[in-house]
Amino acid sequence: MTPVLDVRGLAYAYPDGHQALFGVDLHVHQGERVALLGPNGAGKTTLVLHLNGILTAGAGSVAVSGLPVEKANLAEIRRRVGVVFQDPDDQLFMGTVRADVGFGPANLGIKGDELDARVMRALERVGMEEYVDRPPHHLSFGQRRRVAVATVLAMEPEILVLDEPSSNLDPASRRELADILRSLDVTVLMVTHDLPYALELCPRSVILSGGTVVADGSTYDVLTDDALMKEHRLELPFGFDPRTMARPHD
Repeated sequence: MTPVLDVRGLAYAYPDGHQALFGVDLHVHQGERVALLGPNGAGKTTLVLHLNGILTAGAGSVAVSGLPVEKANLAEIRRRVGVVFQDPDDQLFMGTVRADVGFGPANLGIKGDELDARVMRALERVGMEEYVDRPPHHLSFGQRRRVAVATVLAMEPEILVLDEPSSNLDPASRRELADILRSLDVTVLMVTHDLPYALELCPRSVILSGGTVVADGSTYDVLTDDALMKEHRLELPFGFDPRTMARPHD
């Protein structure tokens, strides 16, 4: 089966000469939920920016459902790969929630009743339909993050890429977002430092460190490998021990 996301030998150096990725291989299949873990500076954001063509591979290749990420395919790639950035204000810039969520589909030429239906469907999936006519800047941070997820879902992507989705959320908002993410029928790649969140939501984890993949396995196995965690500067929160919890299963 063709992976939804197929990264092979990906290498990238920034214009200043800093080499961020050294031959990354990553294959994600339809319906998987995968956490991308690693210390700061590991190359996680650089990798994510290749997935919808914001950055272009120096060497190697990226394909989405068999379609190469290259200039001729960028419009379709960006429809297929929805990236939810860490700061929702990077994604919300219109006067109302409706206009923000409808912005992407409208650019695809969808309009009228079809556009309204798509906007409401996306908002319903994140529990924000009653806020459709509110200005985004009147919403709480957690609500804005959910609307940011809706702006991406409105494009009906194949892959949802989330950059630190639980950051700056209070415990209730964090739990609500987890419930939403579990309910979505979409492939998820989640970049996170929140290791309990990774264990809760993603059966599989990949550690990126020093620009290469150093581990790829079940999240439980990765988080309970003490030597691996220490070597790559990953620390569980105080008092959190996966071994004392019921082992998660999908």
